[in-house]
Amino acid sequence: MKTERQKMLAGEPYRTDAGLFAEQMRRREVMNAYNALPTHETTSRRQGLEALFGSVGEGSVVRSPVYVDYGTNIRLGAGVFLNFGCVLLDVVAIEIGDKTQIGPNVQILTADHPRDPVERETGVESGIPVKIGRNVWIGAGAIILPGVTVGDDAIIGAGAVVTRNVPKGATAAGNPARVLPAKTKSPA
Repeated sequence: MKTERQKMLAGEPYRTDAGLFAEQMRRREVMNAYNALPTHETTSRRQGLEALFGSVGEGSVVRSPVYVDYGTNIRLGAGVFLNFGCVLLDVVAIEIGDKTQIGPNVQILTADHPRDPVERETGVESGIPVKIGRNVWIGAGAIILPGVTVGDDAIIGAGAVVTRNVPKGATAAGNPARVLPAKTKSPA
């Protein structure tokens, strides 16, 4: 029989039990400690970031405050930049590729809830992983919903609500986000 934590990490329906709640509280302490570190203490901030996230690539920067469910399910590539106020709800994996830039107040959400109201009322939830490719730019206030994959070199417009996958090199904007037509280069 699986624990609620094992179910959560597998993306199966689960309930937050005493064990998961205690883990969330421990991880919140790590998050709060990171957020309290002065910006000029670069060595301490790097150590705090490595304690908060599952893995952190070389040269990645996360400005405080940052908010996570656990942090341990987040993997940052090299040279990733997250601006102030980002929310990463990581009940399952969030992967962010090398050199991706994420604007302030962006939300990346893996937590999901049943659509059926009777099932939802039971308190069950689940998670669907999110993958952000390499060299992606996500504008301020964008929201990336559970299960979304954003391809390498894509751009997500400020305030976009991304409900479906965004192809490599595409620009998506709006609510819900739509892929915009590619601009053609004019002849020289």
